Amino acid sequence: MTGEHWTIEIDSAVCVGSGLCAGSAARTFTLDTAGRATAPESPVPADPDVLEAAENCPAAAITLRTAEEGKEIFAP
Repeated sequence: MTGEHWTIEIDSAVCVGSGLCAGSAARTFTLDTAGRATAPESPVPADPDVLEAAENCPAAAITLRTAEEGKEIFAP
């Protein structure tokens, strides 16, 4: 993962606002005023905490891709 960057997509239509992503990877995910997850628009450094947050999302709302190639890292 060293040197790799990921883009994060959150399907706001299915996000239930559990906050697990923000709890697992607080440097990356935040909650908006409606309690839905948000992520940075720019690529973020690859991080096992971000992968864990995506894998544990109860609504399966998070997709991770490599920033360079757009290859799926994790998809619900």
